[in-house]
Amino acid sequence: MITLTKAEEKIMKILWDIEKGFIKDIIEQYPDQKPLYNSVSTIVRVLVQKEIIGYKAYGNSHQYYPLISKAAYSKGQMKRLVSDYYNNSLSQVVNFFTESKKLDDEELDEAMKMLAALKEKKK
Repeated sequence: MITLTKAEEKIMKILWDIEKGFIKDIIEQYPDQKPLYNSVSTIVRVLVQKEIIGYKAYGNSHQYYPLISKAAYSKGQMKRLVSDYYNNSLSQVVNFFTESKKLDDEELDEAMKMLAALKEKKK
């Protein structure tokens, strides 16, 4: 299971949005305070080593692209979260959200529909 640092995750979010790009393209996507070229380049090299992003070489320049989809990463993170903090218990997760976030009737109805659909799918 892949776990990224906040800096690595930020770059991945950018690459998922732009699909592919050079270091300068990644930097352009940062709002306001742009990180240094060398900082982004270092993080990108780490992501290449982790085999999370790939690249196509154009002479001395490299165009980078994600090797893992945002959906696959999100799914892995959610599994890790449920496993590490909720003992793999969906009921504990549901309990957390119902107690910590004041859900309105519409949100509760939607959640119930989703759970009913999941139960039906399991049959």
